[in-house]
Amino acid sequence: MPKAIRIHETGGPEVLKWEDVEIGKPGQGEALIRQTAIGLNFIDTYHRTGLYPLPLPAVLGMEGAGVVEEVGPGVTDVKPGDRVAYAGVLGAYTERRLIAADRLVPLPDGVNDIQAAAMMLKGMTAEYLLLRTHRVQRGETILVHAAAGGVGLIMCQWAKHLGATVIGTVGNDQKAELARANGCHHPIVYTRENFTERVRAITGGAGVPVVYDSVGKDTFLGSLDCLRPLGLMVSYGNASGAVPPFSVGLLAQKGSLFLTRPVLMAYTAKREDLLASARALFEVVESGAVKIKLDRTWPLEDAASAHRELEGRRTTGSTVFIV
Repeated sequence: MPKAIRIHETGGPEVLKWEDVEIGKPGQGEALIRQTAIGLNFIDTYHRTGLYPLPLPAVLGMEGAGVVEEVGPGVTDVKPGDRVAYAGVLGAYTERRLIAADRLVPLPDGVNDIQAAAMMLKGMTAEYLLLRTHRVQRGETILVHAAAGGVGLIMCQWAKHLGATVIGTVGNDQKAELARANGCHHPIVYTRENFTERVRAITGGAGVPVVYDSVGKDTFLGSLDCLRPLGLMVSYGNASGAVPPFSVGLLAQKGSLFLTRPVLMAYTAKREDLLASARALFEVVESGAVKIKLDRTWPLEDAASAHRELEGRRTTGSTVFIV
């Protein structure tokens, strides 16, 4: 019987349980996949703690890669034997799983399973943020928070490839060097520098057209002060906690700013958009413009330890569970 990491209650990493699960036959439009690698993402901790509530018991995890073993009636997008990956579909922390076949993306030969699990959610997040939420233009200067994280490292490289100047915030000097080596022109160590003041200094007081903020509560207000008039605040994560309520009049006071709270699932809801996003990601990875930084791998049954490392800010790049 296949095993999975499940939670029966919300809480700390100790609520993650390694246990047997029943996996049925694929139904209409479904595929059964044997997973080989599974990505760890900060959203997994939001689900575990209950910040983003789930019906319980629940299998965590939002991305993975593996091989199709069987397909149900009506499936034409994939076939048994295909190497595939996915992102944004809950239930990844398991050896085998059923999944809607139209959420699977065939993997090219130039991308291995561990790479795929390390980059699908993070990389397609970077794609929609940089190419669709705000289309980064050559010559622009942008601000990326958590620049040494999994999404941040991909964004820095990709934005540099697009011709942008990248300012990034990081927690220490080691992460600053990592971000710099991955395309961040101006890493700011926020633990000893005021990032708002540094952004204003770097831009000659003008501010930036867009801020990409996955940190949330601790950086939100400071990020607004980094924007030029009519700038766009992209709040796409809550690593430090949820942004507290505020008056929308603040956006007017700070220069008629725009604010969006995007999620990958909305940007890839249509299969054609999912495939286009994945193709764009595969293209920059296979060309070498973006390299995927793998922090380390863990056995899936040791998911609790990996969660502790992630929440303790002791990871850089991507973490992958090996099945």
